[in-house]
Amino acid sequence: MASCNEVPRADIFSQVKEQKVYITELRRHFHQFPELSMKEFKTAEKIEAELSGFGVPCKRVGETGVLGTISGKKSGEGKIIVLRADTDALSIQEENDVPYRSKNDGVMHACGHDGHTAALLGAAKVLAANRDAFSGEVRLAFQQAEESAGGAKSFVEAGCLKDAGRTFAVHMAPDMDAGKIGITAGPINASVDDFCVTVTGKSAHVSTPQKGADALYAACQIVSALQGIVTRRTSPIDTVIIGVGILRSGTANNIIAGEAYIEGTLRTYKSNLRDELKTYISGLCENIAALSGAKSAIQWTDPTSVLVNDASVCKEAVGIAAAITGEDNVIIDRPPSLGGDDFAEFLLTVPGVMACIGCGSDKMPRVALHNCRFDMDESALVYAAGMYACYAAWYLGA
Repeated sequence: MASCNEVPRADIFSQVKEQKVYITELRRHFHQFPELSMKEFKTAEKIEAELSGFGVPCKRVGETGVLGTISGKKSGEGKIIVLRADTDALSIQEENDVPYRSKNDGVMHACGHDGHTAALLGAAKVLAANRDAFSGEVRLAFQQAEESAGGAKSFVEAGCLKDAGRTFAVHMAPDMDAGKIGITAGPINASVDDFCVTVTGKSAHVSTPQKGADALYAACQIVSALQGIVTRRTSPIDTVIIGVGILRSGTANNIIAGEAYIEGTLRTYKSNLRDELKTYISGLCENIAALSGAKSAIQWTDPTSVLVNDASVCKEAVGIAAAITGEDNVIIDRPPSLGGDDFAEFLLTVPGVMACIGCGSDKMPRVALHNCRFDMDESALVYAAGMYACYAAWYLGA
């Protein structure tokens, strides 16, 4: 476990704090110009310009991801660490009345990705200025499409984590006050599997139901039965959510629906249970549709696996966090979330940790992530950048 006196370059965090204005201005820039998943073109260009400004070479991963590389100049073991920040925004109309309010209608950084990106750029600036003090390599993964998924997998498939010994990320946490850092071992985010079910029946007049196959009725039965899976087919000890957010069907009140469409999501913390439930849900939809004389087809997408923080790496990161913000402000038992984050795909490849950075404050509304009024106490940016820079410097021997 890294302790306060095991951080050889105690001035790294001091240098990060000196970049507070720079990091804050960057965050406000990204907040004003948010871009949706796979459309982060201007964001990527800004990232590339900043990295170029302090001598960090970079390349695109996909069309809108950016990978920067800082090579240490000190002789030594030559380890590699990958630092990740997500860059995309959400389809939300911002309702905050602030000078840096989103200028893109219907698009908003409501999940803190603007802060993650700015913090990693601030850390990169400090690490680039200290490359004589460490060996090895820092890879800066500015990842696209976390909200829609696919972004993390594109970095993994492109070999961006090859030979790395550690990976690290942060996420803003409005439920914790700024200055607090949460680092919890084990599963902290659920797997996410989204499903789309098409039920195909046969239209008929409502006065002659025997001549048709009611897709709407079958879909309603499927939705009800899905909830029964959680209460009757899984252990009460296991955390499982099966949520249905969309049910569309019908063209008129006197026509038996010939087709129905269901969209939902499955979330859990256990990989084996995840696979079992996907198989069971697919069979359930098929069998219930058949009872009504209809057919069903299900399509699955798997945005992200369970995000599991490595226990040994958590001990290292906790020591770094304690050096930055004090032991009393480090939370090691933060409850897990059933939200997903595809940093999980990085962690399946390389041992690492996602740290939660408190960004709540009484100075602004305390709302959840993905809320149209979300904002952050910008003092949190320094702690996010500090974790990136100090953990990387420690790991690489600076």
